[in-house]
Amino acid sequence: MEALLVPKQIPVWQDRRAIALLMAASLTTMANATIAPALPELERLFADDPNAALLTRLLVPAPSLSVAILAPLAGIAADRIGRRRLLLFGVILFVLSGSAGLVLPDLPTIFASRLVLGVAVALIMTAQTALVGDYFSGDDRNALTGLQISARNLGGLVFILAAGWVATLSPRLPFAIYGLAAAFLPLMWLVIVDLPRLSPAGANLAGPNDEQRGWRLLLALLVLLQGATNMIFFVMPTQLSFFLDAQGYDSAIMTGSALGVLMLSGGGFALLYQRIQRAVGYAGIFALGYGAMALGFLVLLLAATTPAIFTAVAAIGAGYALVSPSFVALALNLAPRRKRGLAGGILTASIFIGQFCSPLISTPLIAGHGYASLFGGTAMALAVMTIAAMLAGGANRLRRR
Repeated sequence: MEALLVPKQIPVWQDRRAIALLMAASLTTMANATIAPALPELERLFADDPNAALLTRLLVPAPSLSVAILAPLAGIAADRIGRRRLLLFGVILFVLSGSAGLVLPDLPTIFASRLVLGVAVALIMTAQTALVGDYFSGDDRNALTGLQISARNLGGLVFILAAGWVATLSPRLPFAIYGLAAAFLPLMWLVIVDLPRLSPAGANLAGPNDEQRGWRLLLALLVLLQGATNMIFFVMPTQLSFFLDAQGYDSAIMTGSALGVLMLSGGGFALLYQRIQRAVGYAGIFALGYGAMALGFLVLLLAATTPAIFTAVAAIGAGYALVSPSFVALALNLAPRRKRGLAGGILTASIFIGQFCSPLISTPLIAGHGYASLFGGTAMALAVMTIAAMLAGGANRLRRR
């Protein structure tokens, strides 16, 4: 039996535990994309480094490598020693490692600090995902998964816009924004508690998904799809600033503004997630989300004006915000309570594997064939994913008849 569930009469967004978990969710976007507006200037600042071009591009996804490796281990630790310790320690480590770029002397050491930042993110996201499953169920859980994406996007809007402006003063100043996470610690300390552990006998009574067969295979399919989705989406923070720089824009301000539009659009549509998902189901929400992303990349391919660029990134942000909550909701519905930490860790790892692979695949493609090939090929892949989701939804409707 689930414990500490939110009372039905209390809206989930009013629960202090939900607020604390949404604060933790907002750190995900801050972790990677906050320094994106400063990348071209960082490359120029460290121009003496022969690997400056590659290292500056890897600064954004560098935390993803640590998360990809450590998140499953963090999930096991969350199941064994509790979620609270991992969450609090992760936020403290986030503040220290994230802001280290203010003072570190060169790109290799900044890159190393970004890897440590990934350790912090692995702890935070794994614990946070498991706690969502522990504290909430049913409609409350679905609502919170949508609110998480909204928190990531709206938090990212604030952080990235701020980073875009301070990057005009110094390419190092965006690292200071990571220190803001310290303000989240007091509430997390007060309201986040671990549920009582299940005994072996009690584990059998934890919930219907403990008895569900084949959940590992279904989770593996979700993990693969989420990794591919994030690899595609992460073209935005890793390559957009260089694309805009090549187009002749003031890349710091324009990238900050464009990514702000991306986050604002995503945050707004994530608030509608629960309502849309109820209307069209999971297959329908995947079709809508991937279709919007495909349209966004197609518009970006053809974009010649600032409004067109903003329209493109808004569509991409909206599409990503629609599909992302479904991965968490489906995974938490599949995994038994005693395995939620592990499931959250694997799901977290898939996000960041996709993010880390994104520039490794997109940068050589751009170098060899240009941005048109990248955006056109991505739009085509997303169109195929849209059709597959539509076919899956149609097959499900036929089976129900």
